[in-house]
Amino acid sequence: MRIALFTTCVADTLFPGAGIATVELLERLGHQVSFPRAQTCCGQMHLNSGYEAHALNIARSFVEVFDDAEIDAVVAPSGSCVAMVRDQYPGLVARAGDLRLQAAVARLVPRTFELSEFLVNELGIVDVGAYYPHRVTYHPTCHSLRLLRVGDAPLRLLRAVRALTLIALDDAQGCCGFGGTFAVKNADVSTAMLADKMRAIQATGAEVCTAVDSSCLMHIGGGLRRERAGVRVVHLAEILASTEAA
Repeated sequence: MRIALFTTCVADTLFPGAGIATVELLERLGHQVSFPRAQTCCGQMHLNSGYEAHALNIARSFVEVFDDAEIDAVVAPSGSCVAMVRDQYPGLVARAGDLRLQAAVARLVPRTFELSEFLVNELGIVDVGAYYPHRVTYHPTCHSLRLLRVGDAPLRLLRAVRALTLIALDDAQGCCGFGGTFAVKNADVSTAMLADKMRAIQATGAEVCTAVDSSCLMHIGGGLRRERAGVRVVHLAEILASTEAA
């Protein structure tokens, strides 16, 4: 399959390992992966902050980059950014009244995927041949859970990783408090939500907290480091790309 990687802003600037691991994993599974260099942001921050015209321009750019008949699927290591494309783009471009752009978005939406849902639901793969000898807990991010409805796809992938001990997280579906600009505009509430999430993570005794969104891992990881909790955050893609040979 011909796959285009949408690496996303946060992965590109702060979690490059997530993007690299996504490519390594998909290529190991026998797929051809390209990285369109003209890609930028998905526009979620702009739309959520009320800058709809800016978000529309970014959506146009996304379409120009990824609406390619030679690409079978667009895959990103981010539930949040994929949710922007699939959940927000259709309404955004419809309000603009650009029929050509609407048609392009309609072509892209059904072939744009978050990594775990792509592996499990599209490729039908659960065991990707990973090896990761650590105690791991999983935080289901809000956008992946509530908008993309990836369900237990990440958990099924983790359960199939050799030597990994998966530990259930109490109140797992609770938000970590990041929410993009929410953490900036509502810092006190965000900090309280993060404290609840960190207590739950530390109570598991896990060495690693994983998720499908780098943005949530950035928020959680920052809090854990400040508390010197001894728990690392690692993107799901990096766990799945890990092998015994590595």
